[in-house]
Amino acid sequence: MIALDNLASVHQTATQAAAKATEDFLAKHGDRDMCGFAWVTVNEKGSTKLGRALKAVGFKPAYRGGLQLWNPSGSWTQCITAKEQGAEAYVRVLRAAGIENAYAGSRLD
Repeated sequence: MIALDNLASVHQTATQAAAKATEDFLAKHGDRDMCGFAWVTVNEKGSTKLGRALKAVGFKPAYRGGLQLWNPSGSWTQCITAKEQGAEAYVRVLRAAGIENAYAGSRLD
């Protein structure tokens, strides 16, 4: 499990990875896809130590439980595939840091 005092650094690394993945996709394929949204969900209660640490870096309660961070890449594109690439990159960083219950999600607009 991740050291909670290191979560801000993990979040920063994950956000950078998400932004790079989104930018790389757009550079290669352009803004060519359908409009949509992407996010990261961590299946964790907001009242736990990890949940409180996630909320401190920007996660919000998810409608169906857990905590979510929408548009982790911070990209203004509407291209759903580019945003999905960013969310998946963010999840890879979280999982590498020991947060195994993280998942990428998306939906069309």
